Amino acid sequence: MSGSAVSGGGTAWPREQIEHDLSSLVPGFTVEVVPTIGSTNTELMQRARAGRLEPVLLLAELQTAGRGRLGRQWQSGATASALTFSLGLVLAPADWSGLSLAVGVSLVDSLHPALRLKWPNDLWWRDRKLAGILIETASLGETRYAVVGVGINLAKPKAGDFSTPPAGLGEVIPGVTAQAALRQIAAPLVRAVKGFEATGFAPFKDRFNRCDALAGVDVTLSDGVDGTARGVDERGALLVHTAQGLRKVTSSEVSVRPLRPPDYENI
Repeated sequence: MSGSAVSGGGTAWPREQIEHDLSSLVPGFTVEVVPTIGSTNTELMQRARAGRLEPVLLLAELQTAGRGRLGRQWQSGATASALTFSLGLVLAPADWSGLSLAVGVSLVDSLHPALRLKWPNDLWWRDRKLAGILIETASLGETRYAVVGVGINLAKPKAGDFSTPPAGLGEVIPGVTAQAALRQIAAPLVRAVKGFEATGFAPFKDRFNRCDALAGVDVTLSDGVDGTARGVDERGALLVHTAQGLRKVTSSEVSVRPLRPPDYENI
């Protein structure tokens, strides 16, 4: 382990190696590890609003006030139980639609091909949630700073009040550690985000559809409409066949719940 590895809570993080991997993609990239924080996303958003727009990966060994989509709480500790971090950098894509899906594609590609993506921002193992993604942005004049938050369960969480049953990455990759997972996903994630900036979501479309957890599944939208999910389009909108015809659903409009679990024997 490098002498510049960060140690906290008995855990060493290969910061120098990850910074080396990332600096070739975005000059000046740094990796920060903190023992405890409320939310890595909140911290980077506050920095951005204060004019600090440097590219950074901020990791918390314990996150006490993490947030998911729609304001849901995500409390977690790194190392043994979970990996929680946020990636912050200036982005200027022509179209922001589908960024969370592109991030999800990168995570699946880096971690394990058996994982599935539940539109718009979750990774699933079978019919259980393994990881979540939260995208936030801050604007300063014409500059826009993107914060990509990622929370991955390493061990299956204990029973609790979960809207979707949880899973752990250790069920898919036995013996996986937070350090190994971070090293595996960090550079491909930054590469994917920069690729999205250059080309938009379209090049990620087919990759998403290959690991789409909702493909062919009957779904109900939060406005009460039922239909069958049929993948996503070039901008990341979910395609749902309903009694009224094809509907394109964006994450800002509705949330989606499957009416039945996917048939994992046939995907």
